[in-house]
Amino acid sequence: MTARRLLFGGDYNPEQWDEDTWREDIRLMQEARVTTVTLGVFAWGFLEVDDDVWEWDWFDHVIGMLSHAGIGIALATPTAAPPTWLHRRHPEIIPVDRQGVRFHQGGRLGWCASHPVWHGYSTRVARRLGERYGRHPAVEMWHVGNEFGGGNRHCYCEESSTAFRAWLRARYGTIDALNRAWGTAVWGLRYRDFDDVIAPLASESGQSPSLLLAFDRFSSDALLAQYRRERGTLRDAGVRTPITTNLMLTVGGSVADYVDWVPELDVVAIDHYTQAADPHRERELAFVASRARGLDRSKPWLLMEHAPSAVNWQSRNRPKEPGEMTRHSIQHIAHGSDGALFFQWRASPSGVEQYHSGLVPHAGTRTRQWGEVVALGGILERISETAGSLVTPSAVAVVADIPAKWAWEEGQKPLNGYPLERAGRRWHEALAARGLVPDVVSPTADLSGYRLLVVPGMYAVDDDAADRIAGAAAAGATIVVGHLSGIVDAENRVRTGGYPGAFRTLLGVFGEELHPLLDGERMALASGAVAADWAERLRAVDADVIDTYRGGPLDGLPAVTRRRVGAGSAWYISADLDAGLGDLVDAVVADAGVRADVPVVPGVEAVRRERDGATWLFLVNHGGTDATVDATGVELVHGQEVRTSLTVAAGGVAVIRETAAAAR
Repeated sequence: MTARRLLFGGDYNPEQWDEDTWREDIRLMQEARVTTVTLGVFAWGFLEVDDDVWEWDWFDHVIGMLSHAGIGIALATPTAAPPTWLHRRHPEIIPVDRQGVRFHQGGRLGWCASHPVWHGYSTRVARRLGERYGRHPAVEMWHVGNEFGGGNRHCYCEESSTAFRAWLRARYGTIDALNRAWGTAVWGLRYRDFDDVIAPLASESGQSPSLLLAFDRFSSDALLAQYRRERGTLRDAGVRTPITTNLMLTVGGSVADYVDWVPELDVVAIDHYTQAADPHRERELAFVASRARGLDRSKPWLLMEHAPSAVNWQSRNRPKEPGEMTRHSIQHIAHGSDGALFFQWRASPSGVEQYHSGLVPHAGTRTRQWGEVVALGGILERISETAGSLVTPSAVAVVADIPAKWAWEEGQKPLNGYPLERAGRRWHEALAARGLVPDVVSPTADLSGYRLLVVPGMYAVDDDAADRIAGAAAAGATIVVGHLSGIVDAENRVRTGGYPGAFRTLLGVFGEELHPLLDGERMALASGAVAADWAERLRAVDADVIDTYRGGPLDGLPAVTRRRVGAGSAWYISADLDAGLGDLVDAVVADAGVRADVPVVPGVEAVRRERDGATWLFLVNHGGTDATVDATGVELVHGQEVRTSLTVAAGGVAVIRETAAAAR
């Protein structure tokens, strides 16, 4: 994105309202300083009202109104919501669940990514939109579909099975290679031919974790192929502006392996919704924003959706607290987003999402929420000079892999239902609290610039990734491998010969036995740390023992080890530490020789962005008291000079254009 402005606005659904409301919307958008709306996401049935019967006038009018008002448009292909006439005529495009039962019309994302009938209709609507609006000056970006896989990650229909078999032929070449990779001798499930393989419909027992992981990967690729079809159609129709889609990132991963999607996106864009029940949801937000940044560190990304206040799909949909919407928006921008867009502009009075908040709430503009929306628009306008900048490069990263989480979740495990991603979030929080602003990157990323790499819970890993991580240690990095890493290969087969499999040689340890703890059970370590949920029977072969288990069946055995590797080191943490992680983080940080990148003040999140020698320090006070931060420069939110320090109000935000000396 090249424009030097931060985007502000969100999903606009004018088909839900009359023309008088459209005019009011435009006026309110201008009042709030909205720059951009995402248009047409669910409008297919209002554009193509029957098979190849089109009504464009109302859409032309809305686009003209937005254009006249100077509001940019991210125009969507409306394939997230096939019209009812399409489902009535072609119910075969609707996904089939694992029980073999086809769903029915009435929801969204009601399509199978592998169905050729769907391919024809979805590309036709994309082509018509591209031909009509591809060169419209108000259309600044194209938004393909919506939340790919959010409700249709898997389909188990016959067309999916056919496409799955083709995918397997391309991956394995021969059926013998597949049988070897999956270990189908277990239970005598050997395939004679690719035609024997079907999508993993429900059976009376558990199924091969290798089959299930392969289907996860296939399903991700099928969704990516659908994105490519729509994007390619738009390009063929003459679209030259950026094209993207909204990825659904979480701490643990996603419905698709987005590392493969990044080369296909002109800008990485994500949706993010916090959990109201999470007392530290701002920390989860920081992890996900770091993950978005880590997908492509060469340019800014974009927050395509988040909620102004409450959502409608959690068990208790509590509204955001006063100031929280602003803090969340500034947090994302601090971590590299070039804007803050929302779902949705105006809260709907009907439909499934009638209780999902909007920038314009049900109660209208005489509300606290609308006042905060207008204030946020002003803030983003005042800090717009930060657009196009990047987060200052970090020496620290957490390595996270989406298929590794899938592999853990597929099949029966020693500790079923265990949240593998929890350790990654804990490490990210601990490092960020020390002013280190860690990236979150995939194992395929360039790891050469990092001095500290944390590898927590990378359950599945291929040989190449394991070698690259070991190479980083040899080159001087400190590597921290957490429990449940390197256990299985890329096919979800256990690496035999001792745990932790792929990292055993790097770490200089030999794991004899995995030792999950019972619910509520705790295991002490000699240091005073405490393990919950997970421990391991471990031997140090070529490593120093840093901490040991104390008491119980693992008494005296290594719990934490360290091995010198070339110019670096490799630590292994075999326990899920419920207490005592902070001391271990301090030891690892000291070993790596890294230091804080930003001021460290309790309760204040600090992140720095930079461009062409200029730097901006973002400060978000998540605490309940005012906090003073050492800084010099010009504070942009309130327009004040900062000579030596700045007091950030409780729950407040600040953005400082720093002097050259302050950023060093």
